[in-house]
Amino acid sequence: MKKKNKQITIKKNNGRNHDQVLREHLAALFKGGEAHVHFMDAIDGFPEAKRGTFVEGLRHTGWQLMEHVRIAQWDILEFSRYAKHVSPGFPEGYWPKTPVPPDEAAWEKSVQAFQHDLQEMIKLVRNPKTDLYTAIPHGDRQTILREALLLADHNAYHLGQLIDLRRALGTWPES
Repeated sequence: MKKKNKQITIKKNNGRNHDQVLREHLAALFKGGEAHVHFMDAIDGFPEAKRGTFVEGLRHTGWQLMEHVRIAQWDILEFSRYAKHVSPGFPEGYWPKTPVPPDEAAWEKSVQAFQHDLQEMIKLVRNPKTDLYTAIPHGDRQTILREALLLADHNAYHLGQLIDLRRALGTWPES
């Protein structure tokens, strides 16, 4: 279940590229495994029959959390890349309409879209042509660095909720 994350190796010399080091740290942050689990570890083995189950004291189902992180990540990525992107209405546009996935295919589609968009964000921040520091022209003083940190923070927060839910459902391996 637990995967070892590759350690980022930084050569100690006066000419090191701090920008590249930052980009690699961001990529590692997106992937997880340092301060929190990998996203795929958090959803691996989540029983289909429990993905729409509420637990007393917890606000969301597994489906709601899965779809929410997918939608929010997609929105942050598209905002970061495209001036013509229109975000969903807040907050209703960031959550699925139902607490239960319509079917297994919807869950798998959501997982695959999440993984794809995560890889796209990693490519964006790793690309040396991406200016991490200048305000995004179509934004309100946001930078790609700010959007990247927002995304990592948001994903980590909801991954914690997903693990709490799985523990309460008795479906987390360490339960």
